[in-house]
Amino acid sequence: MTKQWESDRELFDLARRELFTAVVGDIMDTLGLQKQFLPPHIRPLHKDMVVIGRAMTVLEADVFTAQAENSANSLMGKPFGLMLEALDDLKTDEVYICTGSSPTYALWGELMSVRATRLQAAGAVLDGYSRDTNGILALNFPTFSYGSYAQDQGPRGKVIDFRVPLEIGGVKIVPGDIVFGDIDGVCIIPQEAEEDVFAKSIEKAQGEKLVRKAIESGMGAAEAFEKFGIM
Repeated sequence: MTKQWESDRELFDLARRELFTAVVGDIMDTLGLQKQFLPPHIRPLHKDMVVIGRAMTVLEADVFTAQAENSANSLMGKPFGLMLEALDDLKTDEVYICTGSSPTYALWGELMSVRATRLQAAGAVLDGYSRDTNGILALNFPTFSYGSYAQDQGPRGKVIDFRVPLEIGGVKIVPGDIVFGDIDGVCIIPQEAEEDVFAKSIEKAQGEKLVRKAIESGMGAAEAFEKFGIM
């Protein structure tokens, strides 16, 4: 298989044009990577949103006051913990992917989306809720979450670290893994497998187009699978 991209931007543009999460997930299954989809309740705010980029991992924790003085942990006296630093550290084509808190408040909002857009980040994937939905939709910033919930993280949660390994729903995520999400879910492509996964995904997607044409022309599903090995 010939590699069809020379940079992340070329790969991500190619994936947006040619791929979808189902075909990438199918390929990872064949490679033994069978636990790569995040839980299904992490959904796009709009059905047409697609996110693809490198993971910028963010670790959140529940707290019970906006600022706690005289704490042994200096972050307890800092509003939002390291959230603003994590947001400002986003790079081009990175995805802010956050977990660690209980699902009782929003982890992302409109102003964060404005800043991320300015930094040319690729999107946000949240193991929890987002808010300011109309503002995010107006920006068309790819945001995947449990849905909309206005309750603020201010007195309830703090970012305690970023660019560290995470786990969401049993899926391990390390900084730099590729995050790919669409209406059917969000999957994580490990860096060490990405070239093989995407090359084979492109090949399978092209094969599926041939299968569809054959079925539309009257070929039976069993015959099509026997001929193409794809269904």
